[in-house]
Amino acid sequence: MNISLSLMWFFAGVIFIIAELILPGFVVIFFAGGSFIASICAWLFDINLTIQTSIFLFSSLLLLFTLRKYSLKIFKGKVIENMDDDYANSKIGKHAVVTKKITPELSGEIKFMGSFWRATSESVIEEGKSVVIESQATENGLTFRVKAI
Repeated sequence: MNISLSLMWFFAGVIFIIAELILPGFVVIFFAGGSFIASICAWLFDINLTIQTSIFLFSSLLLLFTLRKYSLKIFKGKVIENMDDDYANSKIGKHAVVTKKITPELSGEIKFMGSFWRATSESVIEEGKSVVIESQATENGLTFRVKAI
């Protein structure tokens, strides 16, 4: 079975695309582009493997150094700082209902905005009572400090 070099370069490009999906960094995709360019050149022109490899390396590096910065701006997205803090702080001062008894020694549970959250309090609060959320009790934002209304 004799597989042409242009087909081999094409399959190498497909492998580079799969590798880009697995590896972070947005670098390998440009080597996929270089493989596809080498594949087209090998298919259109009768050139040897050394020249095909040179085309692959040159086009891959050219694509990498010219398009990576531009592509990262498009595909990377934006990060909003302190988004978690803003979300957690939006719960402070809101009302909730106790679903499991809260004691100073043992955390209980509240229902707030359709979800159940762990809650602590300095006093005993029975199930079914309304409470107001005072603050976060833990760093992960999953437990709140509450007081009875």
